[in-house]
Amino acid sequence: MAWRFKASKYKNSAPIVPKIEDCVRDIVVGSYQNYGNNIAASGKFMAFPIEHTGSACAVFKLDDSGRKPKTMPVIHAHTDTITDLVFSPFHDNILATGSLDSMLKIWSVPEDGLKESLTNPECTFNHRQRRIENVGFHPIANCLLYSTASTTVHFWDLMTEKEIFNNNDHDDVIQSLSFKADGTIFATNCKDKMVRIIDPRNNVPISNVANSHQSIKDSRVVWLGDQPRILTTGFDSNRMRQVIIRDLRNFSTPEKTLELDVSTGVLMPLFDPDTNMLFLAGKGDNSISFLEVTDKDPYLIEGIRHTGEQTKGACLVPKRSLRVMDAEVNRILQLTINSVIPIMYQVPRKSYRDFHSDIFPETNGYKSELLAQDWIDGKNYTLPKISLDPTKKENNNDSNDAFFTSLEQIITKLKTIKTTEKEINGNKNTHTQQQPKFKAKESTVINEPPKYENEFLEKFNSVKMQNHDNDAKPRLGPKPFCLESSDNTFDKVFAVPAVPKEIKEMEKEVASDKNTHAPSSDQNENIMENDQTDNFLRDDEQRKSIADRRKLYESRSQSITEEKKSSPVLMKKQESLKTDTKNSTNEFGTKRTSTVFGKVSKFRHLKGNPAHKSFHIENLRNVSRQIPSESDVFCANHERVAVPISGAGGKIAVFELSKGGRLPDGVLPCLVNGINIMDFQWDPFDPRTLVVACDDGRIKIWTIPEGGLTESTNEPTHEFPAHSEKISLIKFHPLAKNILLTASYDMTMKIWDLTDMSEKICLKGHTDQIFCFAWSPCGKFGATVCKDGKIRIYNPRKSSNPVQEGIGAPIGTRGCRISYALNGEYLVLTGFDKVSERQVYVFKTSNLNDAIGMISLDVSPVILVPYYDEDSSTLFLSGKGDTIIYAYEVTEEAPYLCPLSHHRCPNIHQGLSFLSKNHMNVAIVEFAKCYRLTNNSIEPLSFTVPRIKTDYFQDDIFIPTRKLWEPTMTATEWLEMNDRQPIKVSLKPDDMEPLSSLSKTSETKVIEVTSHQKMSNSNSQQWTDDEIKMKQNDLKQSVSDRMAVNYDTLEQDKMEGVDSSEWQED
Repeated sequence: MAWRFKASKYKNSAPIVPKIEDCVRDIVVGSYQNYGNNIAASGKFMAFPIEHTGSACAVFKLDDSGRKPKTMPVIHAHTDTITDLVFSPFHDNILATGSLDSMLKIWSVPEDGLKESLTNPECTFNHRQRRIENVGFHPIANCLLYSTASTTVHFWDLMTEKEIFNNNDHDDVIQSLSFKADGTIFATNCKDKMVRIIDPRNNVPISNVANSHQSIKDSRVVWLGDQPRILTTGFDSNRMRQVIIRDLRNFSTPEKTLELDVSTGVLMPLFDPDTNMLFLAGKGDNSISFLEVTDKDPYLIEGIRHTGEQTKGACLVPKRSLRVMDAEVNRILQLTINSVIPIMYQVPRKSYRDFHSDIFPETNGYKSELLAQDWIDGKNYTLPKISLDPTKKENNNDSNDAFFTSLEQIITKLKTIKTTEKEINGNKNTHTQQQPKFKAKESTVINEPPKYENEFLEKFNSVKMQNHDNDAKPRLGPKPFCLESSDNTFDKVFAVPAVPKEIKEMEKEVASDKNTHAPSSDQNENIMENDQTDNFLRDDEQRKSIADRRKLYESRSQSITEEKKSSPVLMKKQESLKTDTKNSTNEFGTKRTSTVFGKVSKFRHLKGNPAHKSFHIENLRNVSRQIPSESDVFCANHERVAVPISGAGGKIAVFELSKGGRLPDGVLPCLVNGINIMDFQWDPFDPRTLVVACDDGRIKIWTIPEGGLTESTNEPTHEFPAHSEKISLIKFHPLAKNILLTASYDMTMKIWDLTDMSEKICLKGHTDQIFCFAWSPCGKFGATVCKDGKIRIYNPRKSSNPVQEGIGAPIGTRGCRISYALNGEYLVLTGFDKVSERQVYVFKTSNLNDAIGMISLDVSPVILVPYYDEDSSTLFLSGKGDTIIYAYEVTEEAPYLCPLSHHRCPNIHQGLSFLSKNHMNVAIVEFAKCYRLTNNSIEPLSFTVPRIKTDYFQDDIFIPTRKLWEPTMTATEWLEMNDRQPIKVSLKPDDMEPLSSLSKTSETKVIEVTSHQKMSNSNSQQWTDDEIKMKQNDLKQSVSDRMAVNYDTLEQDKMEGVDSSEWQED
């Protein structure tokens, strides 16, 4: 048992999180329901799906960092969510992506990363209307790709672009697949709760089957290197997360079962076979566990756990890209909701000046001579090991580089190698190849790159590229040939006059050599080494084929005209302009117009200020949480607030805001409706009138006495039946007095005149439950969103059916809200996607089918309730149970929703209710004010803008506002279409001066000072030299008289020095 007391070298490996500046930030990552890890890394790049749909893929260099613009170039990979993605272990820039759209695509990433968005893949494989679950490359065979769709495992040969094998022995959806390190067999986890070991080249593929995790939820499997053991993660029947280790020699009995905690996110296992370090990152978790895997009890030894941001995905970085001189033994790329965080696991050492070979064993290299067809034929291969010691780097002058311009170039290289081997071996090769044990099956393949003649490709691509790495850094893989100048632009290429001629000569040479033997690769190498221009052309990453280059050259030759000679100065200016243009095109997209031209929102730094506790209403008890989601739950005006109280009878408590403080214990005076409450709202023009909708289809109107309620009452002022079924929501007209709209579960909406309690208009056209309604600012139109997902706009006085209708957005079935913005020309809609992620959409009222703007916030079951301030164009968003009030500025240009400073509350709230503009305290630059209902209190919350000169009225913020606190017209006038718009008034108090007057005063002073200076200058020109000297002497004397100068005593004379006897001479 002595091994139990032997300390592991990696026991104290500690996670080190970089600074926020060293992370990729400001990205948008959704919540994707898939069986993938959502992020992949190669020796040079990282890739992950972005946006809420996840159909596009972002690619960055491995050491990239900083903020990323929303217009950054991406790979527009699929039409639906990307389920899995992976880089080739042998080619750093070859990326494979699988999606819900049943397509598997191969992409080639340029060496310098994405400078422009990619839309055309190298090749595409179709899975015949079955969603792809897993994608991966074979660990040993080059250009061999596998994928899983439903119950089938597919193998694809990238050289022939065909399916060469499939296995459909599973009974349910395959959730995970992992190959053994030698590439001979693989393990699968299936939704039928079984784990299988499969040898695809055997006549009986399935060799072992055992019961796995007893939950149909997501599960994962990973092979523990070359060991005959696998590790799986999943859930038991009680939703407890498990880790199970199995030995193939006793497969039916788990070797180790580790039960962790109860959670909904699956644990993604990340295993390093070189160090036996295992990382468990749970989707949605804030922590990443580190364990060491041993071959003896206890099998799993826990290390230091990392706690940080919520995990959306995770992956390991290849060992050859680690910072070995810093003792970095592993690096995890953690994908969060808005960033990618590289987490470094470092082994503590006394010195980091030397390479510590004891913690960096040799690892698998990136070169393989085994092709897909060789592996299918039964051949096996052992990858050569490479050392991570920077002083022992291998020479990069090999033909099988880790980076190629395109998949076509890789295929050509591999074909060249195979041809050379056959020529060398000839008939001396005694190896007898085994016949395939199954018939290759072809699949539908969409070929993106064109095919060319083998002679031409061999002539053009069989070039050994030279590269000299810096010994101070770990090797990230060979790089292709590049010139000393990094500006490999088309302009410089086309500026060489001899290039088109050389290309034509090469084409003729190839044509003449068709019937002869092709030169060897060594001869080609010598030819290319003597011609640097050809090397530059053939290795330029921006041209993928001869045909493309030929077209570019021909178009260039036709468009070039002889330019006139110009002066050197003009030539420099032209070069600078050309450089600026080139740099601007290479940047990530274009910036926002408002940022480029200096337009910044005045409300960007808004601040939420809770009022003093003396203004709170505290000791609030029994707040009802049973109000339907269509209601705002809480309603307030400038005099009083209404709060639903739990219990039978549909009680609503009304509190006077002038009587703040702690509420007494005991029974609160309430309005007793006698039945469940569905919605309630204050009359916007009468602070004493409260209208309540009940689930029996009746409307009750309550009038609050002056001074507030003193006792409970069950007698409303008015009551009338409105609908045959329960009412879902009510809305007052924003301009007309006594106009009320009600919506019911009978899928109708009615407009009432509360003057005589009569129904005036009945609106139809909905096919399902009505989620929300909003009046337009002009009061002529109304917009609704239905459970069928459609947006409808009504002109109720002209038609009972919608005048406009659109499919809207995927808002989900939980509910949504809608609001008009920007003078009624835009609509803001809040809802959910299919994974309950809250989203905000912006539509133009002229096009309700396509959203022009969208943002994703977080995953929550609560509907975001919007409040739009039309004067500042600020949109406030918050929901029941939230602690954050989101703030966005709605603009008429992209991205349409610009984030402002969000306000974080100290505790959760049940609802918000905003006041009208005439109750703003403009002296403190308060542009919005609301009351916040918490579980036991009502708190005022003020939103202000920081300003320096608060003594002045900020007329740039407080523009003339519409007088919406008084009715603009009567109900009869509105029904008779006698529309009037509200007048605009200024909020400036009489005792404050506008801020604009300050600038006018300063301009007047500048003018006066300038004129005075001109007069002084004109007078000074008439002075003589003696008068000027006299003025200077008078000025000096006046300064001397004011400043007392003591010439008798110096400052150091007042200091105490050291006695001379204390000095000692050495």
